[in-house]
Amino acid sequence: MTTTALNMESRIVRYGDLQPCRTAFIDAHTPGSDQKENFTIIGGGVSESADQHVHIHDTPGFNIGAAGQPPRVRNSLHSHTTAEVFFILKGKWRFFWGRWGNAGEVVLEEGDIIDIPTGIFRGFENIGTDYGMIMAVLGGDDAGGGVTWAPQVITDAADHGLVLAESGRLYDTKKGEALPEGVKPMPLLDEAQLRNIPEPSVEDVVPHYVARYWDLMSLAHDKPAAVIGENAIIKDKPGFDLEFLTRGSISSELHTSDQHEILMPMRGHWKFTWESGSTVLNPGDTCAVPPGTAHSLQPNMSGEASLYRVRSNEDPAGPTWNARFQS
Repeated sequence: MTTTALNMESRIVRYGDLQPCRTAFIDAHTPGSDQKENFTIIGGGVSESADQHVHIHDTPGFNIGAAGQPPRVRNSLHSHTTAEVFFILKGKWRFFWGRWGNAGEVVLEEGDIIDIPTGIFRGFENIGTDYGMIMAVLGGDDAGGGVTWAPQVITDAADHGLVLAESGRLYDTKKGEALPEGVKPMPLLDEAQLRNIPEPSVEDVVPHYVARYWDLMSLAHDKPAAVIGENAIIKDKPGFDLEFLTRGSISSELHTSDQHEILMPMRGHWKFTWESGSTVLNPGDTCAVPPGTAHSLQPNMSGEASLYRVRSNEDPAGPTWNARFQS
């Protein structure tokens, strides 16, 4: 495949060009969650708002997104039916889970990654001192069709003017919007349904679904570290493989892949070269490399350099594979 400079540049989303949506989810007006920003980089993600900007519409079997939040702003409790993987680009974040968010928690710092098991209520909060950013990989072309909110999130949102339709579309009564005739609100989960939602312990989650940045830096000293996959550090089959690279992990030779590759720098500046051009990828940038594109990747200067690489595969997106707390 010959990839021109023009069409390759169209497949790179720069961190500084990201367009936020501040009304993406049902808790957008709820105090404590009303300053968060949602970004959809590749694919539409799970945003509930018609205002959400999508940077690259074509998906490689998964979605790429991001969440940005000022200190002490949280994303409310919700669940996913496909993978929700985060790595910390900026700041310090607390992830928590359970019906009321008190079944367990873990604090992650820059470069750390978590593959949050499907089917559990989870939320996250910026506990740092500055604006924080987390990058996300969501399983499936349609990211599982959306999210399921804990009942109290929907109830609280209604008190602040937001109503979620059964279709997953959000309506803002503060703007004079209302559910169209014949459209029902999203039903609340009943007690029987809530009893069937797992409440995993910290021991169930942290040792199996979290990987720490400096451990990955050590493991990737001479080859890419397999972070998420059937035989990876985090053993899961979410519909994609995820690797971690350092300057010693990859040669400067042009190479091709039969799969889509998404490159997401964490630290340093990486020179990305393809047959008809080159550019530099910086932390927070996202580069979607089409299958069959001959390319190379090397740090562009001395110092710390790290990068997450996501590759498509033939596995279907779905529930967390071999989850210890699921039957």
